[in-house]
Amino acid sequence: MTASTVSIPAPQAVGGAFKPARSKRVLPGFRLSLGFTIFYLALIVLIPLSAIFLKTFTLTWEGFVDAVTSPRVMASYRLTFGASLLGAVLNVIFGGIVAWVLVRYRFPGKRIIDALVDLPFALPTAVAGIALTTLYSQNGWLGSLLAPLGIKVAFTPLGVLVALTFIGLPFVVRTVQPVLEEAERELEEAAASLGANRWQTFTRVIFPTVLPALLTGFALAFARAAGEYGSVVFIAGNMPMVSEITPLFIVTKLEQYDYAGATAIAMVMLIVSFILLLTINLLQAWTRKRGRAERA
Repeated sequence: MTASTVSIPAPQAVGGAFKPARSKRVLPGFRLSLGFTIFYLALIVLIPLSAIFLKTFTLTWEGFVDAVTSPRVMASYRLTFGASLLGAVLNVIFGGIVAWVLVRYRFPGKRIIDALVDLPFALPTAVAGIALTTLYSQNGWLGSLLAPLGIKVAFTPLGVLVALTFIGLPFVVRTVQPVLEEAERELEEAAASLGANRWQTFTRVIFPTVLPALLTGFALAFARAAGEYGSVVFIAGNMPMVSEITPLFIVTKLEQYDYAGATAIAMVMLIVSFILLLTINLLQAWTRKRGRAERA
């Protein structure tokens, strides 16, 4: 049996010197890839968002201000953004702990718990809302235990917070988990050998490493919670000025055929979310730059 030979492009002589032949790219060239990228983003993202602005511009300035600053709308803003921020903070704290346990410890049932983290991803939002309402109602498994303590979850703003925390947990865990897996444990051992206690090792070695991932998880969890509808509408109770979220108010406007008013409120939510996400991304970039400067 004769061995098969593989032909190798011969180097080309350029100006008396040999230059290796340029290898062909596996994917299409830059122009074609960039054109497809712009077309896809315009079709999926830019055109729908531009439709929101164009429909809102049909309102007069007075009409726009009245639509986005009425007392009922302002109350929905406070509940939606407040619960989203608080839920994202809770997920950063407890989601970080969950990621740490899944990465650093071995215990029976670890794979089951790891799979349960993705449950809010796979579970339809309406099913999640019904399940949470059943659990936290006064006759539910958890609600019946909290009712004697005077704690009411279902049909209150607290129920909104519970739902938004539930759907945002996987974003933090799955963002922090790979960073912890790739973290160099030798740095922790070196810090311990130099006399650092556990708190010093965490604040000066571990936390700066996972901080960018925590900020990313926070941004993703907040963005997901701010636009959540299905899992919240059942447990919130939808009481105006009390437990009515902004996405539900937008749906109410659409059912009333007030499309311009609905898009005006949606545009405010879009702008506020964009500003918060931009701030978090800038903070994340600054954190990474500072970390590289300290390592240098």
